Amino acid sequence: MTGDNNNTAIARAFVDARRSGTALTTYPGERPTTLAQAYEIQDAALDLWGDRAIGGWKVGKVPPQHQGPLGADRLAGPIFADSVVEATEGLTLPIFAGGFAAAEAEFMLRLAPPAGVTTPPATNEEARQWVDQIRLGIEIASSPWAGINDDGPCVTVADHGNNFGLVLGPVLDESRWDAIDSIEVGVFFDGEHVNSATTATMLDGPFGAVRFLVANLLARGITPQAGWWVSSGAVTGVHEVASGTLVRATFGPADAVEVVVD
Repeated sequence: MTGDNNNTAIARAFVDARRSGTALTTYPGERPTTLAQAYEIQDAALDLWGDRAIGGWKVGKVPPQHQGPLGADRLAGPIFADSVVEATEGLTLPIFAGGFAAAEAEFMLRLAPPAGVTTPPATNEEARQWVDQIRLGIEIASSPWAGINDDGPCVTVADHGNNFGLVLGPVLDESRWDAIDSIEVGVFFDGEHVNSATTATMLDGPFGAVRFLVANLLARGITPQAGWWVSSGAVTGVHEVASGTLVRATFGPADAVEVVVD
């Protein structure tokens, strides 16, 4: 199978699986081995979705052992607007039965590209000028392919960056942005503590994720849009989750977001 045909076949298989909500029992082609190929597959999938609106982008960390060979420490994938939801009591979001599913506590940054600026921010201070709101939230990372994480970052990128939903919780007041690295974030599954951490352990933090994403999109010919959300990276790590689990993410002593995955 030629490269273009392979990329199209992979993109179509994942789009079809996501449309039908069914898992894939075998990988649909030759796995991508470079990020360039992986983003070509992702872009092909976006073309197949047609007019389905994008509501944002997830940014994830490339595991350390892959960063040198791939020449990147982060990856990106689309979040569709109809999968971005406000946190409400009793909220339930789907995952792929038989596929992969994880729930991640994250800071969600809303893009507001500065007028007339056509180059990506070079520093975190410049990246702040691209953001007009930060929310506390949970990313649902789910894929029809159960081996998506085991197969590495290129396979993750090729399937929409392994995103299947975004929960928006409380607004983080701008007076707290400078201290974002000091906010302790925790994850609980059915009341059991899974892990806690801060963004100080996340490469160069949430604003660094914005820097990366803007550069990534512009390099792919995608113009960043005002109102797009940036799911800036799993603060406490990627934690696999089973259907029916109540996921609670805490941000300091007072703020929390909850969702049941099903």
